[in-house]
Amino acid sequence: MLPLQTILEARSLLGQYLPPTRLVAASSLGRFTGGRVHLKLESELPTGSFKPRGAIYALTVTLSKRNIREVVASSTGNHGAAVAYAAKLLGVKATIFLPSNPNPVKRAKIADLDATVVAAGGADLAAAFERASEFAETEGVYFLNDATDPYVPFGPATIACEIFDALPNADAIYVPMGDTALIRGVASAAKQISPHVRIVGVQAERAPSYYLSWREGRVVSTETCDTIADGLATRTPDPQNVADIRQFVDDVQLVSEEQMLSAIWQLLIEEHVVAEPAGAAATAALMHSRQKAGLNIVALVTGANISSEVLRMAAQQATEVNVTS
Repeated sequence: MLPLQTILEARSLLGQYLPPTRLVAASSLGRFTGGRVHLKLESELPTGSFKPRGAIYALTVTLSKRNIREVVASSTGNHGAAVAYAAKLLGVKATIFLPSNPNPVKRAKIADLDATVVAAGGADLAAAFERASEFAETEGVYFLNDATDPYVPFGPATIACEIFDALPNADAIYVPMGDTALIRGVASAAKQISPHVRIVGVQAERAPSYYLSWREGRVVSTETCDTIADGLATRTPDPQNVADIRQFVDDVQLVSEEQMLSAIWQLLIEEHVVAEPAGAAATAALMHSRQKAGLNIVALVTGANISSEVLRMAAQQATEVNVTS
């Protein structure tokens, strides 16, 4: 459990750089749940995702403890952009290792923030992680690893504080789940503010490693994580992260590629919200869950960095559904 006092201190620090994100009613989603749905628009933060919260806080705290001449990260895109943003904000050089063929929108955003971009290895994050780890062995280099850095979860924990400021009677919070820093932070803060709130993690069917680990109570890796939701593409869980989500997360649901595409289109057309696949995953779970989530439901929209290719896929699927219905 992250100390609530430290979460509040993180909120104060981040308030110097980031505005609170909006919590907006999503009337079109109520018919799927039988409750009142609100969207937490983390996609409105700089770089288009929730990630700057953790990156700014972790880099600030680490800079206060030791000298850093360069920060390095491995990422499928959003974390890399956030680290590049935090580094530029705080005056540190950044090098970001990406997998081959990354989301072009995210890669361009990292380059625009003056970070050095290095393509490494295969389609998932494993090779990029290895290269970043090796690079970080140099003195003065800080590896800001999204999955294991002890300070990163304090950033996204502040999301829960903002949710309960705006909606004190929230019954359930749906959270996309990739490397788990987001859900560990949100759940830790939310359970201290409102112990009865239900925390639901959402993973892609084609990248279910943390879902399987949560369900079985042990680390379960997968051979691949081939999903359009690059922000959820994790195949090797961290043991401590598994233990944490087992303690704080009430349920984990899987969503298909088609369900995420459907949620992207729903958000865009009905709610006028742009979301990438991982950013729409919580909405997808709400749209296709058979469970009653409660009267006041929050779905996190965690990122807006959608490629034109995926947006075309969502539009094509919606067109095909309309033709056949």
